[in-house]
Amino acid sequence: QVQLVESGGGLVQPGGSLRLSCVASGRIRRPNVMGWYREVPGKQRGLVAVITDGGIVRYADSVKGRSTISRDNARDTITLQMNNLKHEDTAVYFCNLARNDESYWGQGTQVTVSS
Repeated sequence: QVQLVESGGGLVQPGGSLRLSCVASGRIRRPNVMGWYREVPGKQRGLVAVITDGGIVRYADSVKGRSTISRDNARDTITLQMNNLKHEDTAVYFCNLARNDESYWGQGTQVTVSS
């Protein structure tokens, strides 16, 4: 099994920045895809950004140009740098690791953008 632990969420003013981190542990097998998804009440959990262990990335249009996802394969860690945050970025952010038919989720970290 795989365990994912997120950190870095919090309260930030509009226009500010946050850095989210996710550390994977357990039976990590490659190749795999890791990424960030976010969820607000009443809405489907949606993709923010994903990255393969080869460094290929994909961003949601809503965060493109403001966010950067990266990973450290040696430490099985991914990071999401979010800049110029907006009220619409407020959500619980979840880390995910997927490989073939396997998919694992963290418990989430709250991001609140408010003045």
